[in-house]
Amino acid sequence: MIPASVRSLRIEYAIRDDVVPARELEKRGIEVLKLNIGDPIKYDFKTPEHIRKAAAEAVMNSRSEYSPSEGLLELREAIVDKEKEYGVDITTDDIVVTTGVTEALMLIFAAALNPGEEILVPGPTYPPYITYPTFYDGRPITYRTVEEDGWQPDVDDIRKKITPKTKAIAVINPNNPTGAYYGEKVLREIADIVAEHNLFLISDEIYDKMLYDNEFISPAKIAKDVPMIILNGISKVYLAPGWRIGYLAIRDYENSLAEIREGIMKQARARLCANTPLQLGYLAALKGPQDHIRETMNRLRERRDYVAKRVQEIPGLSVVIPEGAFYMFIKVDGCRDDKKFVLDMLREKHVLTVHGSGFCPIYGKGHFRIVNLPPVDYLAKAFDRIEEFMRDWKRAH
Repeated sequence: MIPASVRSLRIEYAIRDDVVPARELEKRGIEVLKLNIGDPIKYDFKTPEHIRKAAAEAVMNSRSEYSPSEGLLELREAIVDKEKEYGVDITTDDIVVTTGVTEALMLIFAAALNPGEEILVPGPTYPPYITYPTFYDGRPITYRTVEEDGWQPDVDDIRKKITPKTKAIAVINPNNPTGAYYGEKVLREIADIVAEHNLFLISDEIYDKMLYDNEFISPAKIAKDVPMIILNGISKVYLAPGWRIGYLAIRDYENSLAEIREGIMKQARARLCANTPLQLGYLAALKGPQDHIRETMNRLRERRDYVAKRVQEIPGLSVVIPEGAFYMFIKVDGCRDDKKFVLDMLREKHVLTVHGSGFCPIYGKGHFRIVNLPPVDYLAKAFDRIEEFMRDWKRAH
């Protein structure tokens, strides 16, 4: 056997790893109810028509050329305008259009982390914030978010975990997997820590317009003297996750990120460019009608409220009602092995969820994540099965 690299074999991605046993059930003709992946298109949402038309026209007009490595200029201009809405002062030179936010994370971590250097990420967190720092021989350190406080960051815990090797702090707001929204006060406190320790902030804003009640605030608006890299894209708000178009925007301060910027740009040039016709689709998304967002959030609110009601009715389960995004991070009382719990529920009741420890082995354990994307009748069928499973599980435990 020719050995693989150590770095590749240590990659884990809980959201898709749990799909493998589900496929085995489907091969046997068993219907699996899927509540695992944050993809609106898998359910009853559609990419808005004007966005689809723009991408289709780009293909038919043979916009198939290599685009600039940092992205089409007209798209970067639209991103600058979008960020201005949040009080973010950047230029087109500060933006790199990427193959989704995941590629943006890869570029950032590869440019910023030397072996052994650390980044603080929320616990629980979106798995690539753990996977990719590790891949590049860095160390992801999860800081505590407090379930009893609506999954808000524990700022004191962040302070305690700063070391001479810390390079950056990440916030995902609204959060995946908890749906928590961080307000101005906690963002300012985190930004103060970043400034105090000469770090930079990573602000993942992919769910920025997917808030149920609050108005989104970017930390770039309230912390002008903090270097940060902002992440966003077309996947969630514009209902086009498979298009894989995102961006990173470098909002620097006193040239603190000059070298990391160059490391990012060198990688961007080496990988050529993001998909050209779909960049034009994202351009149409940013500049065109935004009406679908309100409709999307109205549907998600109904589904969120339904799930919250069902969870409250099932002994042994509880959930903090999310303020944004479309995830529910459900606690299982007395659960010591959440991965086994999820796999047993899949095998016995054919409902696919994601184990909480896949989002953080410390702060995610004893939970499982679902999406509140499906229609209510689909959710009802799934939760009937979950309720049956919990009845049996509690008897056995």
